[in-house]
Amino acid sequence: MKHLRRMLAPVALLLCATTFMAPCRAQTPVEPAPPPASVVAAPSGGHELTAADAQAWLDGLFPYAMKKNDLAAAVVVVVKDGKILVARGYGYADVAAKKPVDPATTLFRPGSISKTFMWTAVMQLVEQGKLDLDTDVNKYLDFTIPPRDGKPITLRDLMTHTPGFEETDKNLFAPDAKQLMSNEAWLKEWVPERVYAPGEVSAYSNYGAALAGYIVQRVSGQPFDDYIEQHIYQPLGMKYATFRQPLPASLEPYMAKSYAKASSPAKPFELVTVAPAGSMSVSGEDMGRYMIAHLQDGRYGEAQILRPETAQQMHNFKHYSVPGLPPIALGFYHLDRNGQDIIGHGGDTELFHSELMLYLKHDVGVFVSIDGAGDGGLRHQLWAGFADRYFPAVPVNQPILATAREHGALLVGRYLNSRVSVSNFMSMLNLLSQPKIAMEKDGTLVTSDFKDLAGQPRRWREVAPFIWRDFDNGGHLGALMKDGKVRWLSVDEVAPVMVFMPVPGWQSASWNLPLLYFAVMVFLLAALLWPIAALVRRACGKPLAPQQPARRWYRWSRVVAILHLLFFGGWVYVLAQMNAEIASMSNGFDGTLRLIQLIGVLAIVGTIAVIANARHAWRATGGWWRKLNSLALVLACFGTIWFAFSLHLLNLHLNY
Repeated sequence: MKHLRRMLAPVALLLCATTFMAPCRAQTPVEPAPPPASVVAAPSGGHELTAADAQAWLDGLFPYAMKKNDLAAAVVVVVKDGKILVARGYGYADVAAKKPVDPATTLFRPGSISKTFMWTAVMQLVEQGKLDLDTDVNKYLDFTIPPRDGKPITLRDLMTHTPGFEETDKNLFAPDAKQLMSNEAWLKEWVPERVYAPGEVSAYSNYGAALAGYIVQRVSGQPFDDYIEQHIYQPLGMKYATFRQPLPASLEPYMAKSYAKASSPAKPFELVTVAPAGSMSVSGEDMGRYMIAHLQDGRYGEAQILRPETAQQMHNFKHYSVPGLPPIALGFYHLDRNGQDIIGHGGDTELFHSELMLYLKHDVGVFVSIDGAGDGGLRHQLWAGFADRYFPAVPVNQPILATAREHGALLVGRYLNSRVSVSNFMSMLNLLSQPKIAMEKDGTLVTSDFKDLAGQPRRWREVAPFIWRDFDNGGHLGALMKDGKVRWLSVDEVAPVMVFMPVPGWQSASWNLPLLYFAVMVFLLAALLWPIAALVRRACGKPLAPQQPARRWYRWSRVVAILHLLFFGGWVYVLAQMNAEIASMSNGFDGTLRLIQLIGVLAIVGTIAVIANARHAWRATGGWWRKLNSLALVLACFGTIWFAFSLHLLNLHLNY
């Protein structure tokens, strides 16, 4: 489950002509102008996709990559023409016991790929007439989602990740079973801020997906777990699959243990609060059955989980965040490569990383799940390598446009991820993660924050109006323009679900970060030099120069500097804790947050003492060092006040 959206995949930026229309909200698919012919590579002959060739290729890729990256286990399943072609397990489901992975029975956590099951359930209810994709979702809820700009959210908005919610992090994972909330309770605890009008801005939303899962439960009249089991798992014969948490006793022995590294001890089973968005556990071969059903328009053997027309509606719908870059279908997003239409979904928990790819026109599907804190780029290698081996492209000559410098200059600057928090302290990440675009003299765009697998900046050259290509690594960057300005950008890898918007001046890290560094440095020097100066004076037998009350304000100003340091240090701890273990960001963490906020309030109120100290320093004769450092301390305090309010660090609520 892609919980920490700011941990950006390589990103690229979007393009569209100035005539771009707002996404259609009707039932018919959105079909904007296709990308220029020069951008689309034509398919050519490659290796024949046989069981022997695919198995040999996978066996050459996975064991080496897993050993290199210290990964515990992986499963890969390839289906073709209605059958499982290859099912391979690598590594150990239990490292200590040296229990090998069995593709048929070993359970992995596919994370957000779980959403595609939930979206399939939505479409089942749509074809039964119980749900409508373009109706206000409040019709199906027992609480209210307020409109934004007069527009209600629809299921189509949820399925295309355009409902306009800010990001949510709190209670996404639970530290233990006792603290595991129900999906319903989590949804009702807090409705996230509406950042964008629905149907307009692509911004991946776990809240939106969880909301759709709750709608399935309410409209069907069944608990979500029961519904999926009865209407998807059982018809497809998926005996090794469940959304239930903790695992049912009958499936627990088959679960691959969770490892950050193969060389480290196993960690506990991850508990996902937003169950419809990412709690599934499933074996590789059961995922093969699911892929076959979607590749065959809802049919698997004698079972039909979707009518053909419903499956086609789900697969063929296209919403473009930037025309020329991959779109999103209904619930599945495009992972196109080499001119091939590939729909699928990625999924990440803390310790499992998965990918689902469906080549609809070739009746081919690929599923992979990797057990480890990271995948070492293995998913990307599988996606790119599989397409290049079996569905390669004829090289296409793409000359650099003469407009490269003119258009590139419009993109130079800093950007914000559309998947943001705006009403709580997590907006700190908006300051700390602002990807930059620079331009070389020849018009080549350089993205030092969007790196390739080797960790090098990506370089982009314009091959169509406002479409740039990375010739070294593949992929495109595009920009959507409006009135001659960049509205937003994206890259192939994330364009279906995420865009990047120009940073407003008041939020720019170009001046906010220097101000932050200045403030912290001033507080640090004030705190460190206070005892050092006292020791020096004692050694030299010189008393502190200021007399009362100036001496008192001087000492209080140093105490305030320490409070400011503790305030900033507290937020550094919060970010480090979230990065280390997202499950810790639960209701149980609220006490820590309140303590940090209390220190912040005391620090800000203490600005009065800092101002009083500066007033006495500037009224005294001589002592220019004391005058300057007292002024610097005042400015640093006002810096803290700016950050406390602009980043919502002292909010009364603790929803994030």
